[in-house]
Amino acid sequence: MEAGIHTTKEKALSLNLNESIYGTLAEIGAGQEVASNFFKAGGASGTIAKTMSAYDMKFSDAIYGATKRYVCEEKLLKMLDKEYHLLSKRLNHRADETRFFAFANTVETINYQKTNEGHGWVGVRFQLTPFAEPNDCIIHVVLKDPDMIWQQEVLGKIGVNLIYGCFNHFADPEQLMISIGDNFSKDRIEIDMFRLEGPAFDGIDNRLMSLKLVKHGLTKAAIFNQHGIVKQPTSFLYKKNVCVLRGRFRPVTHVNVDMMIAGVRQFKKELDNKNESFDVIAELTLRDLTLGGEIDEQDFLDRVDLLNSLGQTVLISNYQEHYRLAVYLSRITKKGKIAFILGTNNLSHLFEEEYYTNLPGGIMEAFGKLFAANQQVFVYPSLSPDTKEVRTSQNFEAADHLKHLYQHLVTNHFIQDVKNAKVENLHIISDDVLAMIKKGEAGWEEFVPFKVAHMIKEKKMFKYKDLAAKV
Repeated sequence: MEAGIHTTKEKALSLNLNESIYGTLAEIGAGQEVASNFFKAGGASGTIAKTMSAYDMKFSDAIYGATKRYVCEEKLLKMLDKEYHLLSKRLNHRADETRFFAFANTVETINYQKTNEGHGWVGVRFQLTPFAEPNDCIIHVVLKDPDMIWQQEVLGKIGVNLIYGCFNHFADPEQLMISIGDNFSKDRIEIDMFRLEGPAFDGIDNRLMSLKLVKHGLTKAAIFNQHGIVKQPTSFLYKKNVCVLRGRFRPVTHVNVDMMIAGVRQFKKELDNKNESFDVIAELTLRDLTLGGEIDEQDFLDRVDLLNSLGQTVLISNYQEHYRLAVYLSRITKKGKIAFILGTNNLSHLFEEEYYTNLPGGIMEAFGKLFAANQQVFVYPSLSPDTKEVRTSQNFEAADHLKHLYQHLVTNHFIQDVKNAKVENLHIISDDVLAMIKKGEAGWEEFVPFKVAHMIKEKKMFKYKDLAAKV
């Protein structure tokens, strides 16, 4: 065990012996695993006012209110609302000396046939001082153990860690997040959504917490919508069609915007039903966010501020290879159509076999995952740096032994050019624009959308230097 990390029993006992902490635990779906840890630690009456379990749907709906799905964030929030309200109302006589909390989870563990995926919503509503407004810490976990009993065990530890973290690590949200994984192997779970709310976390940007989830390996991908609100990926993208633009967006230029607009226009034509809904996602990889071996958090926030201002949902992932991202999206969208908008440089990378040496089937295995029946690649043109020739999928040259494979993909429309791209903007290179911004050179504004230029100047993004201030 790592130095400084308390066991699950030690954490539960320390909470039980703290006379100022008192609350309820409501658990649905996997047994009362969290409550069990508190009872086994001893002294539980000092912390637990009530434990609750309502497995039958009709009982659950009668107590907490009906929801479309049994295991969902809406159900969790209803549980927290109900239990915290009852706690503060019925125990008002001790409110001047007590920090109340309500813990809840609603969980689906793996079934006997192992045909489902264990997952659940877990949350704590808690006070840091008596009479204070409460705070929320909400997470979504994917349970990866191949056995129901193991999933129940790890869920019990997650719950204790979360309650303990809220009262002991609230001043360091990153440590609070990391501590959820104490006392069990990280590969047993995935935390793909983490959100903090309340007066104790007024200065916390949950988009940054999403980045930290990926950074610390607690998940491979996290997502937030155009308003910067973090979402659970599967719930957000379930059965949706998705159009993805991968990039660094440092900063967002006219080329990035046209890639999205023209790519989406083409994606609409590819949908079986032209009225089908779809989501457009701008994706940033952890590698593209790493500068000089470190992640510059302000630089990250600058990029996502610009993307959000343009109405873009943002996905942060640790999937460097396109086929890995394709597999991930295919799994969570459940057969929705997926299109990737790539420049010709990225098309070249797709056909570099060195990226697939870790796969037994090499490039053929990777392409089988990337170019599934419902997945396509749209190629946006670029300018050759030497000849200034416009490069497209039509004049792309694959290696000799891969030419027939490439032609197969083009002929069957797995790879196709983005139509009606604004080739007059292809001279715009984001690295050049960024250099102009940092040096305080004039004219960079014409290469980015007006809203982007305004935000960069107003918030001094990317180390912007004001020319007027230098005069």
